[in-house]
Amino acid sequence: MPAIAQDRTVLSESAPKPAAHGSGFWTLALGSLGVVYGDIGTSPLYALKESLSAAASGGAPTREMVFGVVSLILWALIVIVSVKYVLFILRADNNGEGGTLTLMALAQRALGHNVFVIGLLGMIGAALFYGDAIITPAISVLSAVEGLNLATPAFEHYVLPLSLAILVGLFAVQSRGTARVAAWFGPIMVLWFALLALGGLRHIADQPGIVAALSPTYGIAFLATHGTAGLFALGAVFLAVTGAEALYADLGHFGRRPIQLAWLFFVLPSLGLNYLGQGAMLLLSPDAIENPFFLLYPDWALLPMVGMATVATIIASQAVITGAFSLTQQAIQLGLLPRMDIRWTSETERGQIYVPRVNWLLLAAVIFLVVSFKTSSALSHAYGLAVTGTMVVTAVMAFFVVRYFWRWSLWASVAVIAPFLLVDTIFLAANALKIPQGGWMPLVVGAGLVVVMWTWRRGTRILFEKTRKIDVPLAELVAMLRKSHPHRVRGTAVFLTSDPETAPAALLHNLKHNKVLHEQNVILTVVIQDAPRLDDEGRVTIEPIGESFFRATMACGYMETPDIPRALALLRRQGFKFDIMATSFFVSRRSLRPSAHGGMPLWQDKLFIGLAKSASDATDFFRIPTGRVVEVGTQVTV
Repeated sequence: MPAIAQDRTVLSESAPKPAAHGSGFWTLALGSLGVVYGDIGTSPLYALKESLSAAASGGAPTREMVFGVVSLILWALIVIVSVKYVLFILRADNNGEGGTLTLMALAQRALGHNVFVIGLLGMIGAALFYGDAIITPAISVLSAVEGLNLATPAFEHYVLPLSLAILVGLFAVQSRGTARVAAWFGPIMVLWFALLALGGLRHIADQPGIVAALSPTYGIAFLATHGTAGLFALGAVFLAVTGAEALYADLGHFGRRPIQLAWLFFVLPSLGLNYLGQGAMLLLSPDAIENPFFLLYPDWALLPMVGMATVATIIASQAVITGAFSLTQQAIQLGLLPRMDIRWTSETERGQIYVPRVNWLLLAAVIFLVVSFKTSSALSHAYGLAVTGTMVVTAVMAFFVVRYFWRWSLWASVAVIAPFLLVDTIFLAANALKIPQGGWMPLVVGAGLVVVMWTWRRGTRILFEKTRKIDVPLAELVAMLRKSHPHRVRGTAVFLTSDPETAPAALLHNLKHNKVLHEQNVILTVVIQDAPRLDDEGRVTIEPIGESFFRATMACGYMETPDIPRALALLRRQGFKFDIMATSFFVSRRSLRPSAHGGMPLWQDKLFIGLAKSASDATDFFRIPTGRVVEVGTQVTV
């Protein structure tokens, strides 16, 4: 097993300027429709239906309910998505990148990396995002395929197998990448949002009075008069804003302005018109609550709309799966998860990655959900809790960023963040009522992932501290070697270590057992910075520390995967002669054993050891040529 201490990251205070984005503004705005707004763009399939069903307790919705719920949905879109995310949270970028772990990195840069609450919030936010990544494909595809039931009841028995077939196919093609088909995501979603608007306008013309639902008084009156049923409905209303986190998470791919423009001038109006249209139709035909979205369209357009909805939900699912891959890469670099095999599926798009282990785990979880819950209505109980939890975490971490990174006054920070946190907390409380009906699922998944992340982070820290006690200071070893003159062999040896001040275990064992020393010996430390990506300028530095010894530091961003041979090749600009064919890379492989008197409970020791064994090989992770690697093994108790 590779040295676990190598996973310990050292976060730098420096941050480079972001590179200019090469794509045109309108191209980015178009692309954001497919990736950023795929999830929230498919919410009309089920959001209003589930909200009114909760309010009416399975019966026909009243006029008061329709106006109240439509008003709540519209204002949720305005307050949470437009004001909180589009106008405010998007400003909290880290060199152009966004997302839960980006907020964590910004807060850590301001407060330091030993602040427990920041690390815990980052873990919770990341864990809940994985819960969202599991539920989104399941509920989106199910809700689209369920439209077939309106064509004929004969399709009822085919909804589940057809949904499973689509989902299996979606995950099966991930390894091939999405670069070729992604170019169609934007245009397809333009057509989808246009159809949403047209379907809504068609019925608003029949009941123009529904436009009055734009007044928040209807939503407030509904909540005030419907007690517990109103809270259940409020929890379902939140389904309309699921996917809002994608605005922030995909900031680095498209930029702030294209995302803002696409939302304010196209996506929001299209969604608003569709929800108003569904409300107008329900005022005339309350029985349409069975499936108000598909009943917006004439009979001849039903099957084409089911097909279009299926394509839109596949695009929405693809976006959240890609987001899970990117989040995994960031979590590995920030020391929250063990190394995993990460593959690039595009030579031109830096964000196109594939993580096999995550892909198949997500598929297994999605299949379990579809088979267990069977309908989109049943799944909706589990959906809102994961998203509201993520949004609460985002609001809390945003406070630390505003207060300590942007250095706003305490009163200004509270005045801005408190209203957002209040709204998010109210929605979280409303969704908590659904825990017995399925809301437990994201909580169980999230809690399990937090335990995994916390165990990995704590275990690597304990292992680092334990091995450091028996380590030899590098300066002392270099001084000793000046006197002992071990046998020299030609070439360069590179020793990977997480602590540049101590002699790597591989170096000590090589001297002890082989009794040789190379002509050039490089002690290399890989440093993960708070910035998402770095330029080659200054990426790697080297300094002599004695006869034939050099200390090198390689820096990379938390959204990059280290490429050690390429980084060492950059040293030629600094006069260091590096020949990959004359270089050997020494990697420590530690065999871990649980200890009854370790720093963690025995069960956590065993979990940490299992995670360590599952970590991908350091050779692959650091892109070291396999024929140039020498592994040195030791046994350590934790």
